[in-house]
Amino acid sequence: MIRRSIYIDKMKLYLEKPIIKVLTGMRRVGKSTILNMFSHEICENDKEYVPLMINMESLEFSFIRDYNDLNLYVKEKFNGIKSKKILFIDEIQEIQNWEKAISSFLSNGIADIYITGSNANLLSSELATLISGRYIEIPVFPLTFKEFNQFIENKNKDLDDNFVGFLRYGGLPGIHLFPLEDEPVFNYLNGIFNTVILKDVLIRNKIRDAAVLEKIVIYLFDNIGNITTSKSIANYFKSHRININTETVQNYLNYLQSAFLLYKVPRYDIKGKKYLEFYDKVFIGDIGLRHGLLGYKEDDISGLLENIVYLEFLSQGYKVTIGAINGLEIDFIAEKQNEIIYLQVCKNLSEESTIEREFGNLEKISNNHKKIVLSLEKFFPSNKNGIKHYYLPKFLMENS
Repeated sequence: MIRRSIYIDKMKLYLEKPIIKVLTGMRRVGKSTILNMFSHEICENDKEYVPLMINMESLEFSFIRDYNDLNLYVKEKFNGIKSKKILFIDEIQEIQNWEKAISSFLSNGIADIYITGSNANLLSSELATLISGRYIEIPVFPLTFKEFNQFIENKNKDLDDNFVGFLRYGGLPGIHLFPLEDEPVFNYLNGIFNTVILKDVLIRNKIRDAAVLEKIVIYLFDNIGNITTSKSIANYFKSHRININTETVQNYLNYLQSAFLLYKVPRYDIKGKKYLEFYDKVFIGDIGLRHGLLGYKEDDISGLLENIVYLEFLSQGYKVTIGAINGLEIDFIAEKQNEIIYLQVCKNLSEESTIEREFGNLEKISNNHKKIVLSLEKFFPSNKNGIKHYYLPKFLMENS
């Protein structure tokens, strides 16, 4: 088991604080394992803790259907215990009106509370106002490249080979239960994809036309890193004699985002200091899921590299947008607290036109914030006109 320090250390910051700790993220990114690791570490270091773990994906807890069931079960289990109590509930969205019970537990000081959920709207419902201002959200993402290397350290220590595997199979931890080969890994990833689509998209949103949803998913997975609008998607299908209106596309996009399968990233006008409407880019919650569904396509590597960088900075707590300046594109603007980083991502820098585009676009930005170009060129100079260049796999390992 590899310790996922990004999340466990953050959880420790809020230990015994009177707020609800909420881990959110797509199914199978490792939220359950993180809870178990955290529980083990805490209880090993302090024997006074009494943990209660409820996993709503286990049939053992199928009797907990709503907040009343949850309330009765937790109070029964903690009844008479004077030691420090700590409550873990995994996939809490499966419990109807769970917020009522959690709000009561917090108000009455029942336990230190940690919950997970696989829906981005977990905290945006009307009922969620019951815990408003009394929780901290900790988003959980697939493995970063550095974590991926830790998982396979004993099998292969070559950085370049490992990056090829990461690019092909993505970062869902469960793939490391298998040989890193297409057939077993893609079969596993397809199973996860089908589960997420069924439970978190089709059933949750009561979608009847699964075929239309599948077509939209395939289109989006095939266009990662491209500017995408609901209207352009609807027009594409109409050109193929498939009648899907813009409103339906928009709804399905929202559902897929809520399940963390997709991220829509807005574009920001650096000079005008405003967001540009209707010009979002789409990235995937895990690139391995895409390859399981569509197969690996070497020609799409530019979008895949951008996807990896996007998820890397999200996992490090940055807010990430797409940049635009004087009609030119900046791949990413990463912001955290007072830090701003402008990033360009590309496969190679072998042609002068590519060098001019990647570095030249950044040179148009007149402020003094960090400007970085990331590529797969190992031997390109580390600095050009004050703009840093890094070999992407090494950057991902050393700058996490």
